[in-house]
Amino acid sequence: MTPADFLVQAYHSALDHLAEPFITESLIAARAEIVCRNLQNRAGVRLLLACLLAKLDNPAVDIRKPYTEIGDADAFSGRTYDERYITPFVLAYKLPCNPTTAFLTPALRNRNTVLTPDLDMVGRPKEVYQAALQLLKDVYAGRVEANVLLLEIIRLLILVREERHQRMNSLLHMLEASRSSVGLPAETIITLIQQHLAFRGASRLPVLAVAAAYHVAGSALNESALPLEAHTAADRQTHALGDVQIVSDEQVIVACYEMKMKQVTITDIDQTMLKVAQAPQPPQHYVFITTETILPEVNEYARQRVSQTGIEVVVLDCIGFLRHFLHLFYQQRMAFLEAYQELVLSEPDSAISPPLKEAFLALRHAAESE
Repeated sequence: MTPADFLVQAYHSALDHLAEPFITESLIAARAEIVCRNLQNRAGVRLLLACLLAKLDNPAVDIRKPYTEIGDADAFSGRTYDERYITPFVLAYKLPCNPTTAFLTPALRNRNTVLTPDLDMVGRPKEVYQAALQLLKDVYAGRVEANVLLLEIIRLLILVREERHQRMNSLLHMLEASRSSVGLPAETIITLIQQHLAFRGASRLPVLAVAAAYHVAGSALNESALPLEAHTAADRQTHALGDVQIVSDEQVIVACYEMKMKQVTITDIDQTMLKVAQAPQPPQHYVFITTETILPEVNEYARQRVSQTGIEVVVLDCIGFLRHFLHLFYQQRMAFLEAYQELVLSEPDSAISPPLKEAFLALRHAAESE
């Protein structure tokens, strides 16, 4: 049986026994719950899945040694198992895990040590890593079989997935029932977006707000937004000039938007212009959108750059930009809100957490109910 077969078989076994835990020992079961249900850190569960799969594939390995750099005969490459088998598995079944390997996170990369509970891991929260390391020791010491722990972890992941789906569907049904036939006023939509931006982990949201605006207004402007790059992708990898790139009907980039959840600085402008100057076809217009205060000297510096580069640079307040857009395209305000909601809900959980998605639906339900 291949490692991929192990995972598929375990998934269907867990699916058939969702109501009954595979582990009865309370301490081990509690550790599995900590790792699988923590929303802040999803690396721990992928670490366990990769190490457990390696142990099932080759019982001779030491489950605590997922680094070939250790040099022992019973060490193995946890990253290989994670990338080769766990990634397609969690994506295929939409399990609540990070879409990329755990072995590139700060706590787990560049290591050559045995993973034991006494290690001081740099990741947060510490209890997730402590629980994961203790579970590796539990398997090593024979307190729980690798296949049993794998089944329990997959069972918990399926439960978390279904609980999220139920909450999301419930919120969507509530929203549909409360939806106003005349739509929300523009200022109510602005308040709704402001409230959503105030949540923790909202750095992706300004990008989606601007993209939603262009989804609605693009046809009137004979312009459109290019598909968004992944939230974690670096510009040097994607060759993107900004977070949102606007192209003409001829597919020429005419404007770029870069979002900052902090104050824009003169250094930000200089670094961006250096990047843009190297593009084969620099845009005519480059817009920084910030959620923080705009300093007068930064505005003045941006204004001066057009004479030096031929590119008009401007720094705008995020909410001010949206307010202007919604009043200029007032008849399209609800289309904007629908586009924003669709973008928020379709983002991977690694970019926008499930609680942040649920928060938007709850906020909109409250606004529609009023």
